[in-house]
Amino acid sequence: MAESIALIDYGAGNLQSVRNALKAAGATDVAVTADPDVVARAGRIVLPGVGAFAHCMEGVSGIDGMVEALEQRVRRDAAPFLGICVGMQLLADEGVEHGSTKGLGWIGGTVRAIEAVSDLKVPHMGWNDVSVKGTHPVVRTGIAYFLHGYHFDAIDPAHVLATTDHGGPRVAAVAKDNILGVQFHPEKSQAYGIATLARFLEWRP
Repeated sequence: MAESIALIDYGAGNLQSVRNALKAAGATDVAVTADPDVVARAGRIVLPGVGAFAHCMEGVSGIDGMVEALEQRVRRDAAPFLGICVGMQLLADEGVEHGSTKGLGWIGGTVRAIEAVSDLKVPHMGWNDVSVKGTHPVVRTGIAYFLHGYHFDAIDPAHVLATTDHGGPRVAAVAKDNILGVQFHPEKSQAYGIATLARFLEWRP
């Protein structure tokens, strides 16, 4: 039986593109779902995210039982988890876009605005390097597609798996045990993105 992937639908993700990319990477059972019971039984969980931190967090927490299902399946059962773009940012303690909004608090840090200084373009949009510290089974050094105006300011440098350069180093990926988040969009990153998702599907943390 194929391992089930729960792709969480909370009204703020580019779901069909992510679903298609997961299929291209080899997934055969991808459920686009807003049902906490489906999440609680899934073999792997993917949380996408597009837009403002506060809006995305309200979307996730607004689904009755979803945060609890995520806590159970990811934090306690240790199911492999992938957060994409704002889905990665929601792992932080808080985001400060449109005031302070509490995040999931799985990886310590704050999501802050990228300051528009000198000729730096904000949002950070387009292809850029992903530089991995050390080695990781899923994320490797390469070039990926980014689109974000806020960045993850992690408390513990050990949780920063990869960086990209945009007015200085910015977090491109965070990792802690079975939890992985990427700031870039694998579904828009062509061969690099599909290969990243394929490794996520094989990952046994």
